[in-house]
Amino acid sequence: MSDTLRQQLLGLGFKEAPRPRADERRGGRAGAGKPAKGRDDRPGKQSRGGGARPAAGDPGRKGGKPPAQARRGGTGRGEIDLAKAYAIRAQKEKDERIAAEKEKQEQARRRREARAKLAAMVEGKVLNDPDAEIARHFEYGGKIKRIYVTEAQLRELNAGALGVLQLNGRYLLVDAGVLAGAEQVFPEAVALKVDPDAPAADDPYSDPKYQVPDDLVW
Repeated sequence: MSDTLRQQLLGLGFKEAPRPRADERRGGRAGAGKPAKGRDDRPGKQSRGGGARPAAGDPGRKGGKPPAQARRGGTGRGEIDLAKAYAIRAQKEKDERIAAEKEKQEQARRRREARAKLAAMVEGKVLNDPDAEIARHFEYGGKIKRIYVTEAQLRELNAGALGVLQLNGRYLLVDAGVLAGAEQVFPEAVALKVDPDAPAADDPYSDPKYQVPDDLVW
């Protein structure tokens, strides 16, 4: 631009542009082709003012963590239902054991009460004779047991007029009335109740000639 044209423009109010300093001119030439400071044009990166970075766990970000369900290997509704079924079954088995134990304790209580009532019932009514010498054998609890009676008592026992009770480890000879009452209170205590109308083969020990020798160990 010639000096005459420049002077005319200045006269019209235009201002002359400031000249760059020497160090800026050198820096501009040396930094040509390099990205401006503060920017990173690498893939996946943004400048400081270019917005938020991808959030942690974003599948599009390299190294991001997958969702919690994927890390657990796909835990779903099926596994939850299976665990619930196991818990229900375990609770049911526990309830059954508790119920069985309660029933066992209740049966033991009833047995104690029945045994005590039977003891009161037969008090003073036991007919065992300390001088009896005849062994009357009978089956009770899957084993052969015996009670000593007199000859008269043996006839009455075989005729059903007498019977035998087991109470507290002893075998007690009682009449038919006490035997019937004991059967109502504690049936398990009835050790021998003879039916006179039953065939003799049902009770092979009723005949004295079939008595088991006393020296025979059972």
